[in-house]
Order: sequence, then structure tokens, then C-alpha cells
Amino acid sequence: MADTLKKLKKSLSLKLSFQAGTNCPRPSGSNCPRPSCSDRSHSSGSSSRGLSRSLSFQTSKSSKKTCPICLGSLRRGQGVAIFTAECSHSFHFCCIAANVQHGNRICPICRCEWKDVPFQAPGSVIDARRNNMARARVSPFNAAPEDAGAPGARRNVPTTFQLPAEPEQFTDDEQVSVNSIGHASPSRAQALAVKAFPEFGAVAAAECPPKFAVLLRVCAPSLPNDADRAPIDLVTVLDVSGSMSSKLPLLKRAVHFIIQNLGSADRLSIVIFSSVARRIFPLQRMTDSGRENAIRAINTLSSNGGTNIVEGLKKGARVLEERRERRPVASIILLSDGQDTHNVLRNSHTQDEASSIPSNELAYLNLLPSSICLSKREAGQPTIPVHTFGFGLEHDSEAMHSIADASGGTFSFIETLSILQDAFARCIGGLLSVVSQDAKLTIRSKSAGVRIGSIPSGRYNSEVLDEGQQAVIDIGNLYADEEKEFMVYLSIPVSSAEGEQRPECTPLLDVFCTHKDSASMEIHQVEGEKVEIRRPEVLSTADKKVNLQVDRQRNRLLVAETIADAQRMAEVGDLESAQALLAERRSALLSSAAAQAGDVLCNWLEAELREIRERMASMDLYERTGRPYLLSGLSSHSWQRATTRGDTTQILATNGDRGHSGSINSTTSYETPWMTTMVTRSQTLNFTSGEQQSQANK
Repeated sequence: MADTLKKLKKSLSLKLSFQAGTNCPRPSGSNCPRPSCSDRSHSSGSSSRGLSRSLSFQTSKSSKKTCPICLGSLRRGQGVAIFTAECSHSFHFCCIAANVQHGNRICPICRCEWKDVPFQAPGSVIDARRNNMARARVSPFNAAPEDAGAPGARRNVPTTFQLPAEPEQFTDDEQVSVNSIGHASPSRAQALAVKAFPEFGAVAAAECPPKFAVLLRVCAPSLPNDADRAPIDLVTVLDVSGSMSSKLPLLKRAVHFIIQNLGSADRLSIVIFSSVARRIFPLQRMTDSGRENAIRAINTLSSNGGTNIVEGLKKGARVLEERRERRPVASIILLSDGQDTHNVLRNSHTQDEASSIPSNELAYLNLLPSSICLSKREAGQPTIPVHTFGFGLEHDSEAMHSIADASGGTFSFIETLSILQDAFARCIGGLLSVVSQDAKLTIRSKSAGVRIGSIPSGRYNSEVLDEGQQAVIDIGNLYADEEKEFMVYLSIPVSSAEGEQRPECTPLLDVFCTHKDSASMEIHQVEGEKVEIRRPEVLSTADKKVNLQVDRQRNRLLVAETIADAQRMAEVGDLESAQALLAERRSALLSSAAAQAGDVLCNWLEAELREIRERMASMDLYERTGRPYLLSGLSSHSWQRATTRGDTTQILATNGDRGHSGSINSTTSYETPWMTTMVTRSQTLNFTSGEQQSQANK
């Protein structure tokens, strides 16, 4: 038996040595290195030892450093592209590309089926590293930063970059320059305006409507140039798990766009996560050298492992919690393409409670640190908004939406991977244009008997006080040219005065807004318009016409409520009832006064209802695209802030065109001019890069 075993081991050693020297499936023109003699002897020895232990082909520790196909070295830094699959097994890119070129998606080692396969650059591409998809497979320590198409990228940046060690505490943020601190802008501060629109201009003296609507609109000032804005602290928390392998080129390109569009006074930190989280770039100012270092850090990204969203969020929050100097404007951008594989909690609530609150939302709300959860914050503690981006069709939209919703951020659904950069552009277009902070709207009854009943304010906190005599709405930050609209419902008493004693007008409300200028940090108070109505004995035909501004806002609130109701039906599988509810709301919307007048927002709402209904055609379609599209819409409506949804960026209405009818060119509802400018910049860059790539391939 011993002699037989020795012969078998010798035969296997010779066979492996021969295969390593002659049978590596190398594509023509490949740069994949053949294993050296020492590599071959090491591999064969390892296999022999494995055979003597179990008479099977078990992988030794040393084999992890060799390509399983050609048995060559997998050491990084040798100028050879390395592909790491989502199952965490690594291969020379040229070897595995040849192995899967006919559609084979099975791992040669563990036999698991891959979602993403390596892409072999076309032969016409001069440098495979400059091909967007092949570049993801290049060893991250060899990726050139100018390779990502970022505008203004420095061409003399070294191609190697050693990631710094992560400190125990993140108190290494770069000092804020005194010159970067904002200056007073009194003219801009006074530009904030509060407008009021009563539902009707008159109420008959003998009538006492219990739910009379008054629309209040807060209009943020413009930001004429970048010098007047407040600098920001931004942390990007990026998923680099195994499933992100084919998406990394687009992610790198999109983050490069963020880096290049931050100002020298803005600070950026980068956190990545897979099975564990790591901060790969400290909170640094985006000066020329800061941008250079940030780009090099992004170029080191490679994908492997599972998905631990919670750990990534916790580390991102720590960067902002532990910084020595604090910018008044701070945010987190979170991107993930998958399900959290490390934090699946069971819902401990009752069945009735669970039916109204998704289990993922409950789990993530319990895991979020207090600094990014509105419900956990203490009095006076600022909350850091987390703007989440669900990438592709496999992400956990419920979890991503609940994270954004709990922190005061927005959730965007990136259905088509090519629009990721535009989505980031829209987000930072808002973050870079914060003009007002801690905005609070105060409403007071002006006449006896006038009571404030309710304020449907979405996710903005509102409170009715003193038995309806007063109310407050916490608005928080406002982007330049951004508008927030709130419907206030009043009860109005009968006008008891008669004859000449009856006043011509009855005052309803006093309204004013306090806010802090984000650049000067000065606190200002702005008086709103007078809110009053006439009280004639008999109403004229004109008096009975509803104010179109109020009607369009009522339509928006009703549509958002209907979408939320339809989602609850869809979650229990009742798609038929959900579709019927959406169709009913669409019919009511089209018959409204504002829609009949050709209001642009109503046109957009109608298109939104139709799109959601189409995405509920089947349960499979709803779970893949309907749910994330719907949740992104609810996020947009609840905060009255732009999000990216679906596979296109073309929508109908913007903040700047509210109240006007006709066709307009924009990208999404609630979009501000700064967002539009930034998205246009992104699309122009993509077009230019595409043209250059086409020329290079000719």
C-alpha cells in the first residue's frame, strides 16, 4: 500500500508540473506570467501533502497565492490584472477571462454560480486598463487616477498608494482654515421669503368651515456664486463586497466626480465596507493635494467579501462624531448593491405592529447610532443626514429607505448603473448649496375662534400647541432656491358681526420663519405675508373658485398618501387592489382644477402614478423594481427633496417652475438650479469621455 501511495504521489507531481508548464489556458497576447520553477515545485509539493492527508485535492495555505488555473503567482504589484470573484476566489484576469469567454459562470474551485463575470477588453483597445470594464480587474495598486475620466485629474500622480493605518479614534481631521469660514451675507439672509395662499379668497359670514386650507410656502434665497456658500464635511460610505466587482469602475468614476467638484474648503472622508468596514481616507480638505490623495485612495478599491452595511454606517458616523473641528453642514452618502449579510434581526414586535412597520426598518433603526437617527437624538444634538443609494436590482430597498428616512436623508434608486454619477451629482448639488439652517416656521392664530387643526408635513416635525392657537414646523436645512410647502388646516367660526360693524376682512394667521444663515451663522427672523379672507353675506362666482396653488398641493399630498397605501397592499401580495387604488387616484387627479388648468406638477404626479402601477404588473417585477421605485418616490415626497429614481433622469417639474404650466426641461421633481447645473456638468463629462473613448478605439 505504501509503495502504491508513493507511485501515485510521484505521478500526480509530474502531471501537475507538466500542466503548469504547458497547459495554462492563456489567451493570445496575454501578459499572464508562466509560473517559475520554484512556483511549480511549491505547488506540486503542496498538492502532494494534501493527497497524503486525505487523498483529495485540498487547497493549501500557499495555494491562495497562486492562480488555480495556471498555478502562477497572484502577488499584487507585478503589473498583472487580478480578478476576485464574489465567492472570494482569485485568478489571473487573463486566465479566468479565457475560461468564461463562452458564458461559463461557474467558479472552477467551489462550483458556485457567479452573478458577475470578468470582461475581456476588445483587441482594439490600446490599453486594457483604460477600458471602463476591464479596469476594475486591474490590481488596485497599479490603477492610474487619471484613468477614471475625472476632470482636472493630475497626470503626475504616482500609480502606487499605500493606505494609511486606521487610528483608534478619528481625531485626525484636517484643520479648518480660518479663510474658509463663511462671512456675513445680510442681503442673502433677507432674501428668504414666506408666502401664504388661502384656499378661497372669501368665506360667507354665516359659514364655519371646519377644515379650511391655507398653503404656506417657504422660499430659500439664491446662491449666486460658490464663494458665498457654507463649506461641508462629507463622508462617503461605499460597498466593496464581492457583488460590486463589475460595478467598481462606475463607482470609482462617480466618486471621482464628487472629489473634483468639492471646493478647497470642503472636507471629504472615505469609508469602505464588505464583511468589515475600514476608513481608507481621513477627513481632509479638497485642496489640489487633498483631491490627489483622495483619488489615489479610490483607485485602490477592489471587491470581495460579504455586505455589512451597519458597520460601514457606524464607522462613517464615527468620522463625523470624533472630528476635532466641525463644519455646520455635514452629511453621509451611503451606497450599496446588496443585502446586509451580517445584520439580519428578527422582528420582536406583535403581528399588528409588524404589519405597519417593515422588519428591516425595525432592525436598522435599532442598530443606527444616535447621531444619524432622528428618534434617538437628544435635545440640542444635531442629526447627520444619510443619503442612501440603492445600486442595481439586488439591493435591500426597505433597509436603505429606512436608514435615509430615520436620519433625514433621501433614498435614490439607481436602476441603470450608468446614471450613478448623475445621481451623485444631484445629491451634492444640493449639499453644496445649503443657504439656511435650523429653519423653523411659527404659525399663530390671528382672530378669536380661529383654530389650527392639523398640518400634514411629511417627515418634517410639526406640532400644534395651545389648543390650536399656535403651531411650529421644524424645517432644518434649506438648499439654494429650494421651496417647502405646508398645508395648514383651520377651523373658522361664523362671523357674528352685522351691518357696518362687520369687518371687510378677517385675519386668520400670523406667520414668521427663523433661520440661521449657513455662511455667517447669524440668526434671522422673516415675517410672512398676511393671511386673511373676506366675509361677505353672499359669495360671488369668483369667490367660489379654489386657489390653484392650494389645489395642486392637496393633489400632491393625496397622491403621496395613495402611494403609501398601495405599497402596504403590495407588500401583502394584493397587487390588484393596489393597482385599482392607484388608478382611482389618477382619475381624481386628472379631474382636479389644477390638472384641468394644465399644471405641470399634476402632469408629473399623473406620470408617477402610471409608472408605479406598471411596476406592479407582477410580484416579481414589484420586488425587483416596483418597491425601490416607490420607496424612492415616498422619500422624495416626504422631504420635498429631489431623488433619483429608476433608469432615467428625465422628469417633468422643478422647484423653479412651480405654479407654471407647459413643458419644461429638467431632471426630477423638487430639483433646484444647483442640482440641475451639477447634473448637466456630469452628463457633459460623460458625453465628452464617451467621445474620447470612441476616438481612441478607432
